[in-house]
Amino acid sequence: METTTYKIYSTISQLPNSWDEVANENAFLQTSYLKVLEQSAPTNMKCFYIGVFENFELIGVALAQYLNLNKLESFGERDKCFKTYVRNFVFRNFGSHALFLGNNMITGQNGHIFNKEMDSKTIGQILSKCANEITLHFKKQNIKIHIVSFKDFYQDFAADLRKSSFSELYEFNTQPNMIFELLPQWKTNDDYVASFSKKYRDQYKRAHKKIEGIETRELSLDDIVLRENKIYELYQHVAKNAPFNTFFLAKNHFATFKKQCGNRFIMVGYFLNNELVGFHTLLLNGTTLETYFLGYDEQIQKEKMLYLNMLYNMTKFGIEKQFKKIIFGRTALEIKSSIGAKPVLMSGFIYHNNKLIDKYFDKIFPRLEPTLVWQQRHPFK
Repeated sequence: METTTYKIYSTISQLPNSWDEVANENAFLQTSYLKVLEQSAPTNMKCFYIGVFENFELIGVALAQYLNLNKLESFGERDKCFKTYVRNFVFRNFGSHALFLGNNMITGQNGHIFNKEMDSKTIGQILSKCANEITLHFKKQNIKIHIVSFKDFYQDFAADLRKSSFSELYEFNTQPNMIFELLPQWKTNDDYVASFSKKYRDQYKRAHKKIEGIETRELSLDDIVLRENKIYELYQHVAKNAPFNTFFLAKNHFATFKKQCGNRFIMVGYFLNNELVGFHTLLLNGTTLETYFLGYDEQIQKEKMLYLNMLYNMTKFGIEKQFKKIIFGRTALEIKSSIGAKPVLMSGFIYHNNKLIDKYFDKIFPRLEPTLVWQQRHPFK
């Protein structure tokens, strides 16, 4: 009789030798990326690595992250309103110790992978048991986990979880994941631009004209290390102006990423008069191109339409390298839709370890999420 078991690891050195064979289809679960987290995770984050076994053979891997929100100076400085104040107060006092089954730093179903067919009920049960074990681990250290969240599932998988393992949990949908399915007939960037309607072709030309004078070049590891302070300053500007943050990257994060993942991690710098004024990053994940963090000088961004040009440049790279899709993640939904990305709804499941709060979570949670109104753009003929 087959027996499914799991083991939770706290360091990469403990992982089974076959880990990367199982995680082969997802770069965000391979040890090269996990080492990035281990060596340069946000200061308020602790990672756990989960191995799932069948008859002692590794068949699945998963990631969990503990976040201590008390260590954050700010949750984000863009929105200054009463609702934001209330949300921050609630998180500080009733949700400051959070456990995520999945990767809270990126968007997408990147929390687990199996190398054989597994039903969603079994996966949900394993994730729930792991959450309980990690919660107990912290309880022994006198740390009470307030919130447990299972994050980012595509709708078909979420529907199965809703019917089985997570039927008692509150299901939530935040901003959608903006995904750009690249058409196979696009062989060059010119093919892509030719598919635009006149309005969006004009937008492309206008953005292209604006960025004149800006030089772009891919940065090597030495370049990243040399410019680490400036890169972090540009990243911080964007991160702090986000509506809500649960972490801030460590200063050495990008250099560590380049060191561990080599040519699979790409940082492109934007230079004005030989001074770095912006950057974007990408991770090559099989046939999927994953956009990662970026940064820019706000004044230059406005003058040169830097952000829009970054989106065009990432798309150009994806087309020329023949990726099937680009994951643009959450935030800036409207401008991402203007270059061709479409919203894909993702679900998470969440509970609070205080039974009274958990009972009313369906009333509380929607009030904590900033209301977002946006218009989807349709740029193609």
